[in-house]
Amino acid sequence: MRELSEDEMLHGRAPELQMARAAALMRRLRQPDGCPWDREQTHDSIISNLVEECYETIDAIRSRDWLHLREELGDVLLQVLFHAQMASETPEEGFTIDDVARELADKLVRRHPHVFGEAAAGNAAEVLSVWDAVKRREHAIEDKPYLHDVGKGLPALLRAFKLTKKVAKVGFDWPDHAGVLDKIREETREVEETLSLPDDAPQVAEELGDLLFTVVNLCRRRKVDPELALDAANRKFERRFNALERLLQERGCRLEQATPEQLESAWQSVKTAEQHA
Repeated sequence: MRELSEDEMLHGRAPELQMARAAALMRRLRQPDGCPWDREQTHDSIISNLVEECYETIDAIRSRDWLHLREELGDVLLQVLFHAQMASETPEEGFTIDDVARELADKLVRRHPHVFGEAAAGNAAEVLSVWDAVKRREHAIEDKPYLHDVGKGLPALLRAFKLTKKVAKVGFDWPDHAGVLDKIREETREVEETLSLPDDAPQVAEELGDLLFTVVNLCRRRKVDPELALDAANRKFERRFNALERLLQERGCRLEQATPEQLESAWQSVKTAEQHA
């Protein structure tokens, strides 16, 4: 990216300047006379910011709040610019946002030989197969285990989803949805067998983990992202519990004073009201 003048950096409005402008502003904030907070950050110190901004972007998409989505995508872009700027400041890292963009563009060309080359892919499944083959060649992992590095660094739920998708590509899967449901019942029975054990018994966590892993498989087969499905369930629970609290207040009962029977009655009332709304 070319260097911008001070006026372009602060006030430039031309569409073609905006990426360069954002990068220049980030660079300016990291200068000795820039922002004290921005200057003291490291790659490690802003990891949580990157995670948070990604989830807030997902929230905007699920809420169909497109104006908010534009803002949140900008916040994700800020994290990319921030990390690239920090990398450009140290010889051992030594790359810039231009290098990041170049590597991405080169990768898009390499991994779409069905668009920019001679390969053929007539549907989304074939595209993924081509992408995976190119990726394995790029990383020289044809001779490594099939699950080498799959989902590395992801939260456990998302990594389970990735792992099961990967092995399903080579036929390691149930023949139908009913087979997965049978496995869920089997894992549920094994969880039941651990109920008499103390909470810290290894089998408790192991069997619960097996049950969760199998449920993720059913999500995959039904083309449901388990992370998004669980997020939706969280939202539904929060919405209903807030309604439960309001209903108890209308009945002259404080939440912390309610009996189990009153809580259950209010919960069922809330669910019924939602179903008939």
